[in-house]
Amino acid sequence: MLLNKGFEVEMYTGTYEAEIIGLSDKISRDLEGFEREPDTRNVEYITSPTRDYKESLCKLIQPRVMLREYLKSRNYTIIPGSALSLGDTKHFDRSYPDNPYHDFIEQTYGTNVVTASIHINLGIGDPEVLMRVCRVIRMEGCMYLAMSASSPFMDNEVTGYHSTRWKRFPKTPKIVPLFSNHRHYIDWMEEQIRLKNMQNVRHLWSSVRPNGNKRPYELNRLELRICDLVSDPMEIVTLTALLEARVIQIMNDETIDPLTKDFSNEELRIIADDNDEKAAEKSLEAQVMNWETGQTVTMKSWIEDIYSQTKDIAKKHNFGCCIDKIPRMLDQGSMSQQWLKLFNDGHSIQNILKSAIQSNILREKEIFAEVCSNKKN
Repeated sequence: MLLNKGFEVEMYTGTYEAEIIGLSDKISRDLEGFEREPDTRNVEYITSPTRDYKESLCKLIQPRVMLREYLKSRNYTIIPGSALSLGDTKHFDRSYPDNPYHDFIEQTYGTNVVTASIHINLGIGDPEVLMRVCRVIRMEGCMYLAMSASSPFMDNEVTGYHSTRWKRFPKTPKIVPLFSNHRHYIDWMEEQIRLKNMQNVRHLWSSVRPNGNKRPYELNRLELRICDLVSDPMEIVTLTALLEARVIQIMNDETIDPLTKDFSNEELRIIADDNDEKAAEKSLEAQVMNWETGQTVTMKSWIEDIYSQTKDIAKKHNFGCCIDKIPRMLDQGSMSQQWLKLFNDGHSIQNILKSAIQSNILREKEIFAEVCSNKKN
């Protein structure tokens, strides 16, 4: 049986000239299903969980179509990318001026948190199985960052990173171990809150985390938080298919566990965090360590290896058509790689983004017409 899948999607809004404008207070007031982030330039929607991939795709795209129509009537649109590409990082545009938690966010982190991203959630009911899956995906989260990287620009400049978002984002707490079991996770969380390293149970901002309605005690899903914003909903589905196939493989083979390797917990943490940083720097071109072999490999080749291990699992569970798009994604490169090539060919950052805006509008219309409008047929 397939796992439940749900998504949290954070996006920027602004003009067709790619200037980011804060509108989330108005959007959340006027459109059901949209939420504010601390900075009003971000707006978020969350999809309800479903096991079906076609339904997942529709739940991803329908809110975007609705938001685009709302914005279009006001001469605004959705801005691609995961960083403040044209600026302005010098000011924080508060969505809730009187919210004390947002006071803390602004004063502690500033605009480092004003990013756009996609969080992928997979339902896993057994807490000990969930912890093992989290350990593996913590070691491999860099792959999903590499494929999704879409933030090479900030303040109208090339930053030198493929994911400026992840390079700047304040991972909190700074040191997060691999959790050996559910009890370890509970004890660690309670201690972080007692030490005020975390303000609350939601204040665990790591690449992957166990999640649930009463964390850390009652858990029901893995949340992959490392991805940059992916503008093409079909590519979100493809990333999710690779993740789900790998998770199914892990759940069915107890030997797939970083704790069985000849690394200490601290060494594993360092490897994972270092791989994440390298993915943020060079996405699919990064040289990283494969935790299962201890060898240095290119990110692209490591993903190809995981794909080769899991594509038959996806086909067995009838979502092979989703995962089969992984080779094409690897061949075309991350969005950051594509944008940087355009920049090096002489295109301005603003024109790159303006072109991406128009491409995304057409792509969403195409997917919606092909998949969602005929959902009942």
